[in-house]
Amino acid sequence: MAMPWARMIRFNSLAVKVLLAYVAGAALTTALVVLVVVSMSSSQSDLLSGAEVADTTHDMVDDLVFDSQGNPVDLDVTDFDVEWVFDSLKQETAYRVLDDSGKVALASASEVQWPPYSAASLPPPERFVFTHADVRMHGATAVVEHEGRVWYLQFAASTRFLHLVYRAFALPFTGLGIALFSLVLLFVFGTCVYVTLKYTFKPLRDISNLAAAISPRSIHARLPTASVPAEIAPLVESFNHVLMRLERGYRVQQEFLAKAAHELKTPLALIRAQIELLDQGHERGALLNDVEHMTRQVHQLLHLAEASEIQSYRFATVNVREVVRETVDYLQRMADTAQVKLLVGGDADTQWLADRGALFTLLKNLLENALQHAPRGSDIHIEVDADTLTLRDHGPGVNKEHLVHLFERFWRGAHRRDHGAGLGLAICQEIATAHGWTLSVQRADPGLRFQLIRQQ
Repeated sequence: MAMPWARMIRFNSLAVKVLLAYVAGAALTTALVVLVVVSMSSSQSDLLSGAEVADTTHDMVDDLVFDSQGNPVDLDVTDFDVEWVFDSLKQETAYRVLDDSGKVALASASEVQWPPYSAASLPPPERFVFTHADVRMHGATAVVEHEGRVWYLQFAASTRFLHLVYRAFALPFTGLGIALFSLVLLFVFGTCVYVTLKYTFKPLRDISNLAAAISPRSIHARLPTASVPAEIAPLVESFNHVLMRLERGYRVQQEFLAKAAHELKTPLALIRAQIELLDQGHERGALLNDVEHMTRQVHQLLHLAEASEIQSYRFATVNVREVVRETVDYLQRMADTAQVKLLVGGDADTQWLADRGALFTLLKNLLENALQHAPRGSDIHIEVDADTLTLRDHGPGVNKEHLVHLFERFWRGAHRRDHGAGLGLAICQEIATAHGWTLSVQRADPGLRFQLIRQQ
């Protein structure tokens, strides 16, 4: 069931969307380039052929060789891409040089019949088309100025020769170039995009981890905005403002809880003193029980408020076995009354980093809870080792579906024999969380097994 959800999360990833958009753009770019090249090569329009011939003509200007009198005597075509065409394809390509009167001063050994020019028709057109032996020819003219004289270099190539050049040379190399361009675009630039996205989103992952670590005990923390991208910074700042308002409300509630518990202690003590002055009777005992119940609730509320404040803890290295022994001695009278034995085992020299008073409160609440449910004549075992403290009783336990509620505030089981407020185990969980420990419970059949595990 988790796989579709995981796929949806990956699809909703901004990085995945950017990469997909890049791949789609690269594929579209390649397709457009191929389409343009195929269209141009298949049409072989006069515009394309004329432009190619004109470019070649202007390139040949620098290859003209003049004699000492300034007359053109040769054309150096050794660096021409296919210089052999002037000798092998005499009906397909040709070049010539005209003087300012239209007279041919230099010409290639070709069978091409050029259109005639006279002084009146000069200068020749830059591009022109003529027919030779029923073959369409494309020609171009380049003006050459040398030592004060003007010459006209002309180059012509047949349409079928240009077709051959395109099909035999241009198209294969163009296809190879497009393929290489596509590979570079997809892999090289794709890798650059991936690395850039990974580097860009790293601050977001760091902020996400910091946000996930915020709890009621670290609600004072704020997310850094220094390394956050400018587009995300307003969201982070808004989140910090939300944390600020939550912290303010949380502090007000905690202060109210602590002040209310403190304010109730004195009136309850006065009421108890007044009731104890009454004559012995059933009503006097019932009132004392009610006051005792209320006093216990007030004390637990005060302990819960203190356990929720990490600033009230004083951490130091403590001997867990000694704290367990102190707790057992403190509750020994209660255990004797319930006719239950408290047995302590395990390592005698287990050192944990903890607040000694808070650890004592945690163990006291766990033992009180076990004593309230342990049958007469049974044992409660407490085992201590390097990283784990285990408490096992042999009481009736709770149903499996109720285990998840044991550490909830004010939750009371259906078979409680005491008049507690349902805060003892919640206080234990708060203390364990403040220390970074894990407090869990399992059914032991009979009874329950509480485990306090110290994280390394």
